[in-house]
Amino acid sequence: VRREITRMDYSIIVIDDEIDFLESVRRGLITSGIKRVTIESDPIKAASIFEQEETFDVALIDVTMPGMDGIELIEIIKATSPDTECIVVTAVDEARTAVKCMKKGAYDYLVKPISKEDLVLSVNRALERKRLVDLLNISKRKTPPQLTNKEAFKPIITGSKDVLRVLKEAELHAPSTIPVLITGETGTGKELLARAIHAASPRAKYPFTPVNMESLPSNLFDAQFFGHTQGAFTGAEKAHEGYLEGTNRGTLFLDEIGNLPLELQGKLLRVLQDGEYMKIGTSRPRKADVRFIAATNSDLEKLMIKRAFRKDLYYRLRGGWLHLPSLRERKDDIPLLINHFMEEFGGPLVDGTIQDEVLSLLLDYDYPGNIRELRTIIQSAMNLAEGRAISRAALPDHLRKQTPILKIAQRQGSQPIVPLDEVEKGHILEVYDQTDKNKSQTARALGIGLNTLRRKLESYGIE
Repeated sequence: VRREITRMDYSIIVIDDEIDFLESVRRGLITSGIKRVTIESDPIKAASIFEQEETFDVALIDVTMPGMDGIELIEIIKATSPDTECIVVTAVDEARTAVKCMKKGAYDYLVKPISKEDLVLSVNRALERKRLVDLLNISKRKTPPQLTNKEAFKPIITGSKDVLRVLKEAELHAPSTIPVLITGETGTGKELLARAIHAASPRAKYPFTPVNMESLPSNLFDAQFFGHTQGAFTGAEKAHEGYLEGTNRGTLFLDEIGNLPLELQGKLLRVLQDGEYMKIGTSRPRKADVRFIAATNSDLEKLMIKRAFRKDLYYRLRGGWLHLPSLRERKDDIPLLINHFMEEFGGPLVDGTIQDEVLSLLLDYDYPGNIRELRTIIQSAMNLAEGRAISRAALPDHLRKQTPILKIAQRQGSQPIVPLDEVEKGHILEVYDQTDKNKSQTARALGIGLNTLRRKLESYGIE
């Protein structure tokens, strides 16, 4: 039985007229990993909390309470906060009452007295159900989904709806232990996304270990992954803990998984299936308490057709699948990324920003190396600009020699090219309108601080 809640930032409300029971459940949930636990002995007050649009992930509800019974309260909660999972915890052991609760939308029905293990197990199941339902609902949303753990995903700069959906899916996968497969072209930020998933998970305080599977020699796979004891084989002068032991309770990131030789894929599959491994030089199996995230820029389905990648390993790794679009598919992010890289490499330029012609070239370019290539271009250009506005002369040869297509002017019907700060302003205001002028949601969608957004809106004449 799992005794820890799978995620640290869920919020739970417990509603029961027995004060001692409330305190006991609150202590049990907090020691299981939940930080935000609200208790309420008055069901009418609890109903008003939901009617004021305060939301909770799970509500634990008694049936028999003075003023309002639990069945009526469930109905109110599901009407005002349909995403809240309701679990009934009551002394009423009656099938008819349980059926009524389920018909009103309760997820589970537990009869007192109940052990902490059974309570936590029910809460975990409810949270997992909520995670899966949220995943299904992402594609239905008209506005960009909002991230709960904004800090974990802060390093990923984007305003793209498609990318924001990927980030929300990643956040929903974070509390789970299922493996995640990240696909996308070289330079799209697959490791950055893997690190964000780790940072948003309960494993955040434990190691994140990146391993490039392409550069791992076949003859060293067992020693590197499983570790070995001293003297286990010729040359093993010291004991080595290996990636699995060294990443205990953390996240193991398997980059370039498509390049793992076929003969080694079975060894990795056994760890994923059994959750155990054998250290070289020992005869006792060890438990692998590791979250696996894999990434590739290869087409694994084509590799499976060629029998270069195992189908069973593919489906094991693809517990959750996240695909990062290329930069040419999210060109509205280019101005945001340029600003970000300019700040990273020395702050704003002394004499202004980037020349219009240069901005046009940067927006026209297709970036086969994606974000990593754009970052290198900006870093090099800033070095060559020496504090002045970036001109065409500061660009690499392949960009400097191309003829500007001036797509900005074409998109705007032959209007003059817009400076970078105006492009940024237009993007911010577009997202602001999409969120119905909600500043908090806009800041989260843009990946910037609320105070930063307020300053920018004030500069645009918006209070």
